[in-house]
Amino acid sequence: MKHYRIADLRVAMDSFGRTATQAAPYEIHIDGEPDIVIHPITEMYQKAHPTVPLDVCEYMCTGSAFYTQLLRFDGMMLHSSCVVMDGKAYLFTAPCGTGKSTHTGLWLKQFGDRAYILNDDKPALRLVDGVWYAYGTPWSGKYDINKNACAPVAGIAVLKQNAVNSIEPYTGSNAIEDILMQVVRPKTTEYRILVLEILDRLLSKIPVWELKCNMDPEAALVSYHAMSGTGE
Repeated sequence: MKHYRIADLRVAMDSFGRTATQAAPYEIHIDGEPDIVIHPITEMYQKAHPTVPLDVCEYMCTGSAFYTQLLRFDGMMLHSSCVVMDGKAYLFTAPCGTGKSTHTGLWLKQFGDRAYILNDDKPALRLVDGVWYAYGTPWSGKYDINKNACAPVAGIAVLKQNAVNSIEPYTGSNAIEDILMQVVRPKTTEYRILVLEILDRLLSKIPVWELKCNMDPEAALVSYHAMSGTGE
């Protein structure tokens, strides 16, 4: 098995194809026992999904295994596109096809070298020494955009398409439900309890916003000024 440092955790994993390529920047040498060991059940998964290529099955299996075990280390995956701006992470979450990647792409156009995409689909979040961090991981969606780096989380926005750009603080049951739908929800009771406990800690510390936006460049300015606290 090769060893990797992902989300500041030592991970042992056998991989090939897409997984191995994506994980290469995270490879390290470690002494001692890893924090997470991934044994992908690729063949079993492919039997259930015979039209999916083998390396794609492995990519999905290894990602699922990592994000499930991440729950044991005060962490979770949030299905989102994460952009880092001036050293702080901003996450935009929504169902597939809503425009997360398009929106964070607007940040790159607006702010140039001040911003980069940390992970375009499945960043890891971890609470470390009282601070929530977002991490790049090898599992990053169809565009394979990720960076082996981390940044403190400044805010989370639930993105919704709209003709007019606006952003407001988002709280209550609707906010919880929208975010819960975009995290890993394992089948076992033990892990589901962990999901709820970690999500409660996340939402008690990190501000959540409801971002209604179009795809005009102004949308990036609207979200950044509100979420960073730099708005007028």
